[in-house]
Amino acid sequence: MKRNLLLLAVLAALLSACQQAEGPLAVSSPDGRIKTSVFLLPDGTAAYHVAFNGQTVIDTSRLGFDFKDAPPLAAGLEMAGGARRSVDETWELPWGEQRQVRSQYNQLVVELKEQAAPGRSMRLVFRVFDDGLGFRYELPQAVSGNETIILDENTQFNLPSDPMCWWIPGDWDIYEHVYNTSRFSAIDALSKRGHPNLAQTYIPENAVNTPLTMKMDNGVYLSIHEAALIDYASMTLKVDQDRLLAQSELVGSDRLGWKVRREGPFHTPWRTIQIADRAGDLIESMLILNLNEPNKLGDVSWVKPMKYVGIWWEMHLGKSSWDYAGSQDMTSYIDPKTLRPTGRHGATTANAKRYIDFAAANGFGGLLVEGWNTGWERWIGFPDREGVFDFITPYPDYDLEEVVRYGKEKGVALIMHHETSAAPRTYDQQLDTAYQLMKRLGIHAVKTGYVGKIIPEGEYHQGQWMVNHFQRVLETAAAHQVAVDAHEGIKCTGLRRTYPNEIARETFRGQEFNAWATDGGNPTEHLTILPFTTMLAGPMDFTPGVFNLKLKPFKPANQVNTTLAHQLATYLVIYSPIQMACDLPEHYEGHEALQFIRDVGVDWEQTRVLDGEIGDFVTIAREERGTGNWFIGSLTDENARTVTVDLSFLPAGKTFDAVLYLDGPSAHWNDNPQDYRIETRQADRSTRLELTLAPGGGAAISLKAAK
Repeated sequence: MKRNLLLLAVLAALLSACQQAEGPLAVSSPDGRIKTSVFLLPDGTAAYHVAFNGQTVIDTSRLGFDFKDAPPLAAGLEMAGGARRSVDETWELPWGEQRQVRSQYNQLVVELKEQAAPGRSMRLVFRVFDDGLGFRYELPQAVSGNETIILDENTQFNLPSDPMCWWIPGDWDIYEHVYNTSRFSAIDALSKRGHPNLAQTYIPENAVNTPLTMKMDNGVYLSIHEAALIDYASMTLKVDQDRLLAQSELVGSDRLGWKVRREGPFHTPWRTIQIADRAGDLIESMLILNLNEPNKLGDVSWVKPMKYVGIWWEMHLGKSSWDYAGSQDMTSYIDPKTLRPTGRHGATTANAKRYIDFAAANGFGGLLVEGWNTGWERWIGFPDREGVFDFITPYPDYDLEEVVRYGKEKGVALIMHHETSAAPRTYDQQLDTAYQLMKRLGIHAVKTGYVGKIIPEGEYHQGQWMVNHFQRVLETAAAHQVAVDAHEGIKCTGLRRTYPNEIARETFRGQEFNAWATDGGNPTEHLTILPFTTMLAGPMDFTPGVFNLKLKPFKPANQVNTTLAHQLATYLVIYSPIQMACDLPEHYEGHEALQFIRDVGVDWEQTRVLDGEIGDFVTIAREERGTGNWFIGSLTDENARTVTVDLSFLPAGKTFDAVLYLDGPSAHWNDNPQDYRIETRQADRSTRLELTLAPGGGAAISLKAAK
């Protein structure tokens, strides 16, 4: 009898888990505020719907694929069953915005099958968290022989109204565009073609890159992105302005003629929708990380969060050059056979030691040296760039081993630099050799670069072929205990959880545009948008800390469009485990505001977004790991404003010595950007600070336990 009862119980459980679904299947977030329904349309196409607090945020949206050499997987499906489970676990980030991460979600797996031949199956997996949801496709078998070639993934995000959006065009080659603010119905990505300051750009249609962040008229914030992008093409969102419909548009390969090619069973990256009542909750969300697999590398104690300096900004200013001969200005090129040294080369042994001395004197842990290796004379603009860069051979005036030795003596680690000039096959050929060199020298971090049009022609930075290249670099680096800061690479999708040596990316318009762009540089509102868009995807190597804001005497036609206090606040507002003090050492010497950069942390126990509105202002507080010190950054757009900082998050019964770096009384991003003042006081959790931010201004605060 007991055996029969047990059998009946098992059968009942199986029937419950794999019920024959006649109508919609639904799954809600643990707190019940987000509800996702999955169902079939009358023609048998799979679709989903998302509600937040009982209101539609994603209306009925279709799902499916178009394949090469196989019929589409769209209409004519039937639901073969559904299974549910709930997960609530906490895991630890080895480094990051916070130490402990809670992953709590309810999952629904929907089994779909074609009613007619060939009777293919598809599985939809939805995970719904309190801060949003992720879903992905799983194909249990190839659709043609042993392979699946995807021409289009037809994932829709159907908007119920016309939200305000913060967007950059769906450029297949680069993310370094200024963010635009408009209604969804007014998005015009095609008007952004042909930007004069971009070394590569390709915008094939009216589409936007992700994260795409939106604010609906009812005050709800949404951000659409993707998580765990591996062996697949990056997703842009094609914009149907009339129907308020965003649809996935994968970055393709003109060389190969498809978007994605996979063998055997596979699953797509997660398509993600972050949902919040408050703009700051988007930043605090851990949704993207939670949809990635756990750490595969084990002990990563060799990944060192740090502040660093670099032989970098001086080249952008034109004080020195990347190439040995000193001729390069990033716009004109000379046959390297005719070049002779002029003394303008930046990456010399003597200059590196000067920066190391400065870093050691100020407690900075790293030095980045660009232009150290041969090949910079023909690194961009040439169709025959393959084979140009050598990633182990220094120029004659740079003694790599001596720089490493001197840095170790002073407690300053070298950050290697590998510019590929978008010739990834050349880099692939030297990967093992280059990373073996770093391992032998004890170098544990590298900055990679991919400036230019990808070789071979017909491939793009965001396509599957390059996604796989970036992954190969990341895994090779991990095998040699090297952390990767990728510039001009693929966007962050949370892979730093799985591969914690992915420390930062440059998938946005960075500080260097202020030095040489012909369009006026980054607008004053720039850093009030990036935290709610690009930074939702992962850490950003923005390279803050310019003190010589008018760039004199090097670039009189350019400037940084912020105040000095705004630059200091950036260390808190823009998250990265590596933060650069990017200006020249001579611009920091004797400057009392440098003390904030010396003090500020880079690795955090917890993060609180205190207030903010996209494109207007943002205030973020972070507690440093291991010290209990807190740091706060607040910055604004071109408008002056007063912000209130409530310190009630501080621990009870503890008093802090507060140092406030503030805009001066006449500070203005253009008229008087250098004006600042420093105030000191004591503070505790009852303290309320009223901060006056100048136009383009900011405030930076350090809070250390009072002795």
